[in-house]
Amino acid sequence: MRIFITGASGCIGHYLVETLIENTDHELFLMMRNPAKLQVSVDQRPGIHVLQGDMREIAQFADLLKTMDTAILVATSWGDPKESYEINVEKTLETMSLLDVERCQQVIYFSTASILDRDNTPLKEAGEIGTDYVRTKYICHQKLQALAITPKVTTVFPTLVFGGSETKPYSHISGGLPEVAKYISLIRFLSADGSLHYIHAKDIADVVRHLVDNPPGAEESREIVIGNPAKTANEIVEEIATYLGKPPIFRIPLSFALADIVIKVFNIRMAEWDRFCMDYRHFTYENTVTPSSFGLEDNYPSIKDVFRSAGVAPKQKLK
Repeated sequence: MRIFITGASGCIGHYLVETLIENTDHELFLMMRNPAKLQVSVDQRPGIHVLQGDMREIAQFADLLKTMDTAILVATSWGDPKESYEINVEKTLETMSLLDVERCQQVIYFSTASILDRDNTPLKEAGEIGTDYVRTKYICHQKLQALAITPKVTTVFPTLVFGGSETKPYSHISGGLPEVAKYISLIRFLSADGSLHYIHAKDIADVVRHLVDNPPGAEESREIVIGNPAKTANEIVEEIATYLGKPPIFRIPLSFALADIVIKVFNIRMAEWDRFCMDYRHFTYENTVTPSSFGLEDNYPSIKDVFRSAGVAPKQKLK
C-alpha cells in the first residue's frame, strides 16, 4: 500500500511515522516543509520517501497523489487567520481533490474534537467564534462533504493531546506540564466544575495505524473521536497531585459567578471563544475510542502515565 502523509514532522506525525515504519511494510511518502525536523529514522527499512514541500504548493505532487492508496492528512496551521484558512481549509481540500477517487481506498483526515458538541455533532459556536484554528477546522469539516472522495474519508477528532519526548516534539499541552507540576501545591486545593477527555499522541498513532489496514465498514461511522474516558477537572487535579506526592487535604470550590464579577469589575477582556469555553465547561463526547477499542494495548491510559511520558516525575525525598 502506498500512503501519502502530511504533517509528519509534528508531534502526532512523529508517533504516526514511527509506528507505520516499525509495524507495517507499507510504502510511505512523508511530505514536510523541513525534513531536518523529523527525528524518526527513515533508513530502518526500504520504502520510506521524504518529500520536501509546503501545503501551499501541494499541486507539485499532483501526479504522485494520483498513485496513492491512502492519504493521512495531519498537517495543520496554528498561524495567522490567512494562513490558517489557506492550509486548514483550501489546501487540505485541494489535497483530497488531487487523489484518484477510483484508486484511493481511504483518506484519514485529522480534525479536532473542539468542533463537536457533546453529541458529536458540529458545534456551531466553533464555526462562529472559534479561534482561527478551531474555526478553520469547522469550515473544512463542513466543506469536505461536497468532495467526490467524501465516502472514503475517515475523520478523526483527537481530544486533548499529550505527547513528546527527547526525540519527538512536545504537544502544546505536554509542553506546559512542568509548569503544572510547579504550581500543583496551590492548584491541588482548588475545586472546579468541568470535565474533558485526553489522549496521548502514541495512542492516536496506534488507532490510525489500525484504521489504515481496517477502514470503517459500510455500516460503521467514519467520524471517530479519539480519547480516554472523560474525567472531571477535580479527578484530574487529584491524580496529578497524588502522582507528584502532594495529595489534596481539602478543596476550595471555584465559583464561576465570582469569576464573572471579577471579569466585569476589572474590565478583563476575553475572546468570545474563551468566554464560551469557560461557560461550556464540560467538553465530553460520545463513543470515544482508544487503541483498546480495537483490541490493541493502550499506551498512556492514565494521567500519571502522561506526566511520566513527559519526563515529569515526583521529586525524590532527600535521605
